[in-house]
Amino acid sequence: MKIGILLKEGPYNHQASDTAYKFAEAAIKKGHTIDAVFLYNDGVGNVTKMMDPPQDDRNIAARWDALSKQHGVEILACIAASKRRGINDDVIIEGGTITGLGTLTDIAIRNDRLITFGD
Repeated sequence: MKIGILLKEGPYNHQASDTAYKFAEAAIKKGHTIDAVFLYNDGVGNVTKMMDPPQDDRNIAARWDALSKQHGVEILACIAASKRRGINDDVIIEGGTITGLGTLTDIAIRNDRLITFGD
């Protein structure tokens, strides 16, 4: 099954980021394809390489970057939400791309499921 993910919550302040990542890992392990992760609203904060969590904490941006590199998952941040939060191409993870909201429609059309995490 081809799956798209919509993540609408920021890192560290809501369980949605961790749950979305663990869902993607589990789906890939079961043989499904995670086509893309679209970050919207506060979700765009998940892919800024400016985060510097304590040594004993998880690095959420590094997780998404690794998922992109290891499994070819597109990590896409909404341009409008990114601009509102001061996120641009200079601060986004290597595996991420800033794109328009129309891309979310494309993800919904080309995948069997679009799973949303966050309010």
